[in-house]
Amino acid sequence: MAGVKVYTTESCPYCRMVQAFLQKHGVEYTIVDVGKEREAAREMVRISGQRGVPVTVFGDEVIVGFDAKKLRELFGTPVADEIYDAVIVGAGPAGLTAAVYCARKLMKTIVVSEDIGGQAAWSWAIENYMGFRMITGEDLIGKFEDQVRGFDVGLELDRVRGIQKEGDLFFVRASSTYRCRTVILAPGKQPRTLGLPGEDRLIGRGISVCSTCDGPLFRDRPIAIVGGGNAAIQTAVEMTEIASSVALIVRSALRCDEIYIRRAEEAGVRVFPNHEVVELHGDTALAGVTVRDRETGRETALDVEGLFLEIGRIPNTGFLGDLVAQNEQHEILVDENNHTNVDGIFAAGDATCIKGKQIIIAAGEGAKAALEAHEYLIKKGLSRAPLSATL
Repeated sequence: MAGVKVYTTESCPYCRMVQAFLQKHGVEYTIVDVGKEREAAREMVRISGQRGVPVTVFGDEVIVGFDAKKLRELFGTPVADEIYDAVIVGAGPAGLTAAVYCARKLMKTIVVSEDIGGQAAWSWAIENYMGFRMITGEDLIGKFEDQVRGFDVGLELDRVRGIQKEGDLFFVRASSTYRCRTVILAPGKQPRTLGLPGEDRLIGRGISVCSTCDGPLFRDRPIAIVGGGNAAIQTAVEMTEIASSVALIVRSALRCDEIYIRRAEEAGVRVFPNHEVVELHGDTALAGVTVRDRETGRETALDVEGLFLEIGRIPNTGFLGDLVAQNEQHEILVDENNHTNVDGIFAAGDATCIKGKQIIIAAGEGAKAALEAHEYLIKKGLSRAPLSATL
């Protein structure tokens, strides 16, 4: 299928997912790197109205972001009707690790996820994952994905919309319906937004929740980051290499590692502690923000063209309804062995109530969930592998 053009940046994990989807379905496409070609960036904005990647163009169709549903409608192929031993919902560190462990137990497994990598893929630099002194989120997730693809595991880029149990089987509903004997929930979290008037209109038009994706589009432009944790200050430091100026808006005090504070000072990041964004300016694109000092009430206008949100995440558990028990934060309740309150459903990663939202912890929890799912199949007399199968 000729004529498909994908506007990308080199560091964008969502762009890589669009390319992986098209490759899987045998679609020919052309890549345009708008992080390096300014005229191409202007062309993309003219076509889509967006200052964010990826943008996929096919004839009169313009797909903004990684829209699994739309991509599947245009380019997808039918999924075989099979019964899986495990359907894993989510392809972050927990889900991908679970997939490897399921495969090694000879479980017929498919991973269904709207993206690959989750939050981890957005990290500029990871310095606390064993075996790597420093690695980008994209590179680490690339290694996870490569390892999964080395096994006989299905990987479908799709959004799960619901799960039902009928008899001994679960039905996982996405664009297709997947039947399975166990479910491993690893849906991760999604970015929290400001909730200000005009925010929805300006997402992709100056406001971004993925600096690794959209950062290169703001070369030599003034930008601000909202947030006070490690992710926010890391983004601020990295963006000093791209933007003309960088402001960091922190609602209270910085809550990050001391090493990042020193790096931010050295890089010239302008920090606004105890400030919050109270107004967004611009109709078709972000033209500035107003911030307010939460102690004095004084307001300051910042002339920025980009605003990157690093203000935390909320669990991707809305699709579950009341299927499994959750806490007040909508995290999935699990015991120490990753069991939910529903027999045959296990959960792992940042969307659960487990403390310590770290990549290395999520990966370990994913491994545990897979082993528990395998043990469940053994007790049901449904395992394809002997108890002595490799761990």
